[in-house]
Amino acid sequence: MSGAGDRINIFPSRMAMAIMKARLKGAQKGHSLLKKKADALTMRFRAILKKIIETKVLMGDVMKEASFSLAEAKFTSGDINHMVLQNVNKAQLKVRSKKDNVAGVLLPVFEGYQDGSDSYELTGLSRGGQQIDRLKKNYARAIQLLVELASLQTAFVTLDEVIKITNRRVNAIEHVIIPRIERTLAYITSELDEREREEFYRLKKIQEKKRKIKEETEARLAAFKASNEFKEPASLLAEERDEDLLFN
Repeated sequence: MSGAGDRINIFPSRMAMAIMKARLKGAQKGHSLLKKKADALTMRFRAILKKIIETKVLMGDVMKEASFSLAEAKFTSGDINHMVLQNVNKAQLKVRSKKDNVAGVLLPVFEGYQDGSDSYELTGLSRGGQQIDRLKKNYARAIQLLVELASLQTAFVTLDEVIKITNRRVNAIEHVIIPRIERTLAYITSELDEREREEFYRLKKIQEKKRKIKEETEARLAAFKASNEFKEPASLLAEERDEDLLFN
């Protein structure tokens, strides 16, 4: 009964052994599936990390170019803040979200789109039109990169948490559940073997006792036959003629 805390509390029997074997097989299959899931998530995690680094580097270049375009537009057209504020009525660039399924994990994906026509298409007709048009394109590209970066960052954080949970489950199955079931199977096997040995010893003792009883019976019968008191019983099959019986 040593090590009872390291195994499942169960009565050792053939049925219990079959149940434990089925549980062990299920645990091993679950461990294999979770391991594959963790590997797939880790590969996607590394790809997203690489994409985040590339997007941040590109974001720095785009923002630098957009800031330079803003300085050019202000230099050629003067202060355009009042024109922008006058034309603003609703957001033109909007963000919508969808889900991306990666090994059973739903990752949010954001994408930007333009809703409606350009409210600033007439801005800069008097002067600086080319610079203002370049400014709009640069900042539109910067916004698209921001949306993409937000999507990547959100997926990165979500995957990081899911990978930690999956790895904990894999480690729990590998180092806790499977060894515990294996120890339980070993305990059941040892108990059943012990029962078989006890049963074999019991049957052997019974046979030995029966043999002794038979020998003692045969010895008493031989001694009785050797004595004068023994008389062979009459055989019913012997050919002896019985006397006729007359009934008056």
